Amino acid sequence: MTNRHSFSSRVASLVRRVAWVALGSMAVAAPLLAQAQAYPNKPIRLIVPFPPAGSTDIVARTVAERLGAALGQNVIVDNKPGATGAIGLEALARAEPDGYTIGLGTIGSIAINPMVNRKLPWDPLRDFAPIGYVGSTPFALLVNPGVKAATVAEFVALAKAQPGKLTYATGGNGGSQHVAAVLLEDMAGISMTQIPYKGSGPALIDLMGGQVDALIEPAVSAAPHIKSGKVRALALTGLRRSAGFPGVPLVADTVPGYDVSAWFALFAPARTPRPVIARLNEELDKILRNPQVIDRLGQVGVDVAPASAAQLGDFLKSEITKWDKVVKKANITAE
Repeated sequence: MTNRHSFSSRVASLVRRVAWVALGSMAVAAPLLAQAQAYPNKPIRLIVPFPPAGSTDIVARTVAERLGAALGQNVIVDNKPGATGAIGLEALARAEPDGYTIGLGTIGSIAINPMVNRKLPWDPLRDFAPIGYVGSTPFALLVNPGVKAATVAEFVALAKAQPGKLTYATGGNGGSQHVAAVLLEDMAGISMTQIPYKGSGPALIDLMGGQVDALIEPAVSAAPHIKSGKVRALALTGLRRSAGFPGVPLVADTVPGYDVSAWFALFAPARTPRPVIARLNEELDKILRNPQVIDRLGQVGVDVAPASAAQLGDFLKSEITKWDKVVKKANITAE
């Protein structure tokens, strides 16, 4: 009887402890649930770490307009350019993690730049909470009309025949254009010479003027110059052909596995409540499945691809791993 009474007492004690833990969990969860249900009750700021009018800004404003309508609050785009996106993302990392400040990350700003500049005051995996993937657009391998190569195979052969003689422009050392070219050099077994510029605009101008031989540029911004014949697109850098460039093949057709795309995704400061992240992802998913949004972003060359927050987190990790290897192998550092 004593043992049975002791056992019963222990069970009763355990039940009481479980009940207290459950009540404690409910006490913690209740404010989060209430916050999610009340969210949002004021305007939301969307930080874009690049200047107005570019493709990143167009993507941001298209999403912001629809997201604001879905949430019943204004989503205000706040352009904070500088340092390859580092300034805007630092502002995002330091913002209050309450869902009222979110930001647009890109391949160059959140996946490549931190690998090139190890002294940034924020970490892409530690300081940001993924919300959702928006979409991507391919780069194009461009050459000036004077380069005697009509295909990627001919370009690679030309580079192998004259190591280091072919030049390629970039918008700056350590940017996405630079590391994309470095990856091509490594995978194709060629050697070229980088000519860095202060931005893609001057780089593209000198390519058209014949001062440099090649440039890996977002296909969208290069489209008018491709159509005018001022530059020649040898190939796109993604793994699938683009409806916007039906006659342009892929680099991967000649250099198997080569894959570089300019992508866009929404992030929040780390420790933003999960219910808030879930709400934002849910609305973003609906927006990206809207035919009008698909058409609007398609006009600027962006293929939308809705994804969960977890899928975006895994994708970011894979991109960081990929570009970290490229940057370290080539010993690329910030200027």
